[in-house]
Amino acid sequence: MPEYSIINEDQKQTARFAKALGHPVRIYILQHLSHQACCYSGDLSDVLPIAKSTLSQHLKELKTAGLIKGEIEGPKIKYCIHKENWTLAQKLFSSVFK
Repeated sequence: MPEYSIINEDQKQTARFAKALGHPVRIYILQHLSHQACCYSGDLSDVLPIAKSTLSQHLKELKTAGLIKGEIEGPKIKYCIHKENWTLAQKLFSSVFK
């Protein structure tokens, strides 16, 4: 896809965030994480009726977009909202919907 000079970095970042938000399970995960400090992937698999491999893919998409962080703690992975990027996403989407 050719790069257009009218497309800026904010628009590209907004599109990356939007792509990551393109599935209802990912929206649920973000809402779930935004209401608590952090969460282990095992805890998420207890509340989401999907295969662990599918959950892992959704978490990977959110992490790749920078909306969440993941830290390995023993045999578990702890996920948290990436606060700086969460704030950036709110700002970017707010500018789109002005």
